[in-house]
Formats: sequence, C-alpha cells, structure tokens
Amino acid sequence: MAKDKLIGVDLGGTTIKFAILTDAGEIQQKWSIKTNIFDEGSHIVPDIIASINHHLDLYQLDRERVIGIGMGTPGTVNRETGTVTGAFNLNWKTEQPVKADIEAGTGLPLTLDNDANAAALGEAWKGAGNNDKDVSFVTLGTGVGGGLVANGQLIHGTAGAGGEVGHVVVEPNGYLCTCGNRGCLEQYASATGVVHLAQDFSEAYVGSSKLKQLISDGDEVTSKIVFDLAKDGDFLANEVVDKVAYYLGYATAAMSNILNPSAVVIGGGVAAAGEFLRARVEKNWQTFAFPTVRTSTRVKLAELGNDAGVIGAASLARA
Repeated sequence: MAKDKLIGVDLGGTTIKFAILTDAGEIQQKWSIKTNIFDEGSHIVPDIIASINHHLDLYQLDRERVIGIGMGTPGTVNRETGTVTGAFNLNWKTEQPVKADIEAGTGLPLTLDNDANAAALGEAWKGAGNNDKDVSFVTLGTGVGGGLVANGQLIHGTAGAGGEVGHVVVEPNGYLCTCGNRGCLEQYASATGVVHLAQDFSEAYVGSSKLKQLISDGDEVTSKIVFDLAKDGDFLANEVVDKVAYYLGYATAAMSNILNPSAVVIGGGVAAAGEFLRARVEKNWQTFAFPTVRTSTRVKLAELGNDAGVIGAASLARA
C-alpha cells in the first residue's frame, strides 16, 4: 500500500488545527479543537491523540498510507528528544515528552518543530515562497516570530534559536522586551507594539487626530484600529504605521543581506493590513538592502492565511 498521506498539526494557545494532506501538500480534510490548557496543559497531548485517532477512523484512512505526523508548537523544541519547554501560553511549566507520547498514542511517527518555523515551511512550500529553497518568513501577531529557510532547510542554530526574527534589535536601548533585551522588533511591529508606539506618539502630538482622541479618552485601541485610521488619512495613525514599516524594513533588509532569499514573506494578524503595509515596508527595505539583494529578493505578503501552520507542519513529516 502506497504511503501518500501527511497529517499536519498546528498547536496554538486557543485552538489546535489539524489537516490531512496528500504528499504533494494538498489539504484533503481539516478540522480543529479547542486547546485545553487546564491542569498545567496535561490534556493537550491526549486530546491531540484522541482527535487524530478519531478522524482516521471517521475518514476510514488506513494508517499504512500515512507517511507521518508533523506538528508545530509554541515553545522551545528539542528536535532530537522530541520534547518541548517554555510553552507558557499552553500552561506547560515543565519539559513535555510530546513526540514519545503522540507516537505511542497514534502508532505513527511524529516530527516536531516550532510553530513559526512550521508556518515558514508552509509559505515556502505552497504559499508565497513558490517552493523556492531560500525563503525568509516573518509573522506579525501578538508577538513577532519567523522562520528562515535556506537551501531547502530551516535554520535552527546551535540551540534552536535560529530565526528569532522578533528579537533583532531595531532600536538600541528602546522598549524593554519580554526576553530581557531592549529595542527588539517584537516591541514595535507586533499587535501590542503598534499600540505602544501609538500611545507614545500620541503624547507628543498636538494636532487633531481621531487616534489621539481615542487614546486620550481611554477607549480601546488595537493595531487594526491604528491601520484602519491610517487608511482613512489620520495623520497620527500614519506616523505610527510609517514607524512600524521603518523598523520592519530595517530588520527584513538585515535578514535579506545575510541570506539573500528569493522572498521575504510577511504574514500574521498585523499583516492583514495588506498592501498598505507591505508597500511601506518595501520602501524602507529598499533603503537598507544591499544592491544585489535589492534586485533579486522580493518583499511579499503571505498567501496561506491560517493554513500555513498545518501545511508547513505536515511538510516536516516528509523529511
């Protein structure tokens, strides 16, 4: 019997997404369950096992056809031992033997990697990367993550911290980051970073602005509101977006000058601002990019949306 199916798992703090794909990366079935982080996250792995087993039975898919399971997870992944540490949003306070438990529970081999790396592989394989061997990916959400694919392989580094794009310092001695450093990209280009910038810019701004009014009145301000107001012509909001694009252009140009990928792909919730943000990032990127890089690397928007994680995770099982 031919082995021609892949299973992708994208483990998130609120939802676990699953997909069954062909070995060519086409999604055939997908579903999701809520992430139960209670009791120190002890339900998460059993829930994943139960869901995979249930759906294999539901779709009458013979396990002999499954090449393997690939999974993207928050936290630090030890790919040799198949364990995860530091996934605090999952309430995992100790090292988790994820690979051993899921393999025992499903009878299928599991390959594990960081969730941002998995999304990068997805975009590189079936998304904006057009299956090129050199693609850099930045995801802008609650934080800023990334994944760097070079010569068809993820860059992991000696301790698994390769590709930590969010912790490129873009403003020396700037905002304090959760990692302990100051001025990390994550503090300026994440959803929370955009709001932080807006609040700081608002204090020094004396003109009329809907954004300033919202902040002064203590109303809720989100990164989406900032971008929507900028699109509507709000001067202060545009100042904030320009600054975000400057930092993103600077950081992605630095990456590009080192790696010279075919594309720098920008995804995540903040990137939902679309071409409005991409064009401004590219303008700054052009300023900082090495001349050869400027003509060979493209700045692109992600194309797979919420499917990037499961597609990229599934691709891990192909190795």
